[in-house]
Amino acid sequence: MKLPFTKMHGAGNDFVVIDATRKDFSLTRKQIRALADRHFSVGFDQLLVVERPTKKGVDFRYRIFNADGGEVEQCGNGARCFVKFVRARGLTRKREIRVETRGGIIGPRLEADGEVSVDMGAPKIASPLLQEIQVEGIPVKVALLSMGNPHAVQVVAEVERAPVATQGPLIERHARFPEGVNAGYLQILGRHRIALRVWERGAGETLSCGTGACAAAVAAIAQGLADSPVRVDTRGGTLTISWAGGDNAVWMKGPAETVFEGSLEL
Repeated sequence: MKLPFTKMHGAGNDFVVIDATRKDFSLTRKQIRALADRHFSVGFDQLLVVERPTKKGVDFRYRIFNADGGEVEQCGNGARCFVKFVRARGLTRKREIRVETRGGIIGPRLEADGEVSVDMGAPKIASPLLQEIQVEGIPVKVALLSMGNPHAVQVVAEVERAPVATQGPLIERHARFPEGVNAGYLQILGRHRIALRVWERGAGETLSCGTGACAAAVAAIAQGLADSPVRVDTRGGTLTISWAGGDNAVWMKGPAETVFEGSLEL
């Protein structure tokens, strides 16, 4: 069986995108892991699947699978790629669409400058926001919140020296988070600028994480460390996050690019 696909990235966070609007998606977890292998296949951080909507008032259903084959609730960088994909494929002529995900309804919008803005919905902030967890006997203070998927964000002095690859997987699988969590490392660079690295649940460290950027900006604003809008510098590029606080939606703006198209023999 041949599987057509499109390779895309949003600020270095890379995806394989599949159109399943005409044929049901049927890849197994084992097949997804095989496709994610960067040495023996195409490779990706996440697999994105475009499907017909199951709810009224939305245009598409959006499913996300991490490189380990597990399905997750949300992917912000992928959402930006999503709207460019469906327009390029002629699946819609709208510049702004409504999309259902496991994490809720989102609204990607193609802007005149070619970047994409996404209404990510209101954040769900834990009470209290800051909580302490023990990681191999060491107390770590993290901000806990959800952007449709769970995040544990900590402020560090130097993001490039943060223990992302060593501590990140321990936080991801911490007993405090039975379904796993995305571990964010945030450095304050100014009132409107932060630097960020994220160890993503089921994918490892990625060059950029859209929901992680949203979570980090919300965490910084909620702690009085930054003001909206916040420029988030990641290893793969820059995202702009806006949030007016409270129950207001978080808006994310950034690039989305098509890399190549192809087909795989399964």
